[in-house]
This record gives sequence, C-alpha cells and structure tokens, in this order.
Amino acid sequence: MIYDYTMKDYEGKNVSLSKFKGKVLLIVNTATKCGFTPQYTELMELYDKYQAQGFEILDFPCNQFFKQAPGSAADIHQTCLMKWQIKFPQFDKIDVNGKNEHPLYKYLKDNCPVDTGKKIKWNFTKFLVDREGNVINRFGPSAKPSSFEEEIKKVL
Repeated sequence: MIYDYTMKDYEGKNVSLSKFKGKVLLIVNTATKCGFTPQYTELMELYDKYQAQGFEILDFPCNQFFKQAPGSAADIHQTCLMKWQIKFPQFDKIDVNGKNEHPLYKYLKDNCPVDTGKKIKWNFTKFLVDREGNVINRFGPSAKPSSFEEEIKKVL
C-alpha cells in the first residue's frame, strides 16, 4: 500500500506517506530545468484551490532525464520557492526508472489501472491517488494539470 512507504524530504528527514492517509494525492516527478517546468504554476493553482478539501501534491525531483534537476534537493527546493512559491511537500531526488528506481514508483506503475507502460517517459509524469490510497490514473508529461482538474474534483 502507498502508505507503507517512507520517503526523505528535501532536508533528508524521513516522511511516512501514512501522514497523507485520507487525502487525494497527485504524485509528480519534477525537474527545474525541463520544458515542462512551467507546470509548477498550474500545480500551485490546483493546490491553492483544493488543498483545504484534502488535496496534496507530492513533488519528487528526478535527475534521470538529461540531468534536468541539477543541484541538491535543498537547492531545488529554494529554486521552487523563489520561482513558483510552492507550498506543497517536496522530497529528495529519486530515480523513477531503472536499477535504482525507488520502490514507490514501482508501486505506482504496477498499480495504475491506466496502461501507459511501465516506464516513466519524462519529467512531470503525474499519478492521481484517491483517499484510500488507490492509484486511479496516470497523466503524461505533456498533460497540463488543468486538463485533469475535473478528475481531481471527482475524487475529492
């Protein structure tokens, strides 16, 4: 179950995902030097709009795709605070594919009912998780967060 995972935040502190039990989650692998990075603006708009209703975005920087998440997790966090004023939880950098793939991402891919393949193609792949911890959808990098806002509202 998704709540069984403990992740490191951008400061290296352990965060149990059980902390997010009962919330609707959007889990995103991100990068600050990617063509999709402007999606942070829409992510923040969704967060501001629905956070009070139990919506959380979990941001996992990933440097696997052309090294588009340079610097430490703390550096990335500072960049995101300054450029996009993010308020949602941001974690340490992780791998989403390959031999060092984080088990959370294996779980997300294995348990998503939408068959989009087992590989994450690029930064800003997004997984929607309902309040019971079920992975209910996966959106590719080019899917702008506003394009699936209605689906988020349905699970809230």
